Amino acid sequence: MTDRILAGLNILVVEDEMMLLMMIEGMLADMGCETVSAAATVKQALVLVETQTFDVAMLDLNLNGDRTYPVATALASRGVPFLFSTGYGAEGVIEGYQDRPVLKKPYQFEELVSAMRALIPPDRSLPRAA
Repeated sequence: MTDRILAGLNILVVEDEMMLLMMIEGMLADMGCETVSAAATVKQALVLVETQTFDVAMLDLNLNGDRTYPVATALASRGVPFLFSTGYGAEGVIEGYQDRPVLKKPYQFEELVSAMRALIPPDRSLPRAA
């Protein structure tokens, strides 16, 4: 059991592999996350970014051949911290996005915790009391 670093946060996960998405959602829940919005396509993700507010996001770099850079741009313009999740590693990220964290697939729970911890602003307010 880890601390609840994601308690009270709204997370966007963009992932097209259902089994992997379910695993990620479980890991995020173990970190205290109660609200995960998921998208399997760039179009779905852009609609979510335009209609909801997210604290952090996780983007699979390649969704069945479509790159998620438009989603990354939309998140960056809103000041939402995000990371890329990819089997290609950091060398698969194009110029202009290389300063963003990359979580190389496959990854372990501890690696996701560390990556999420790095995305969360240290001065964020404490989770709302239930």
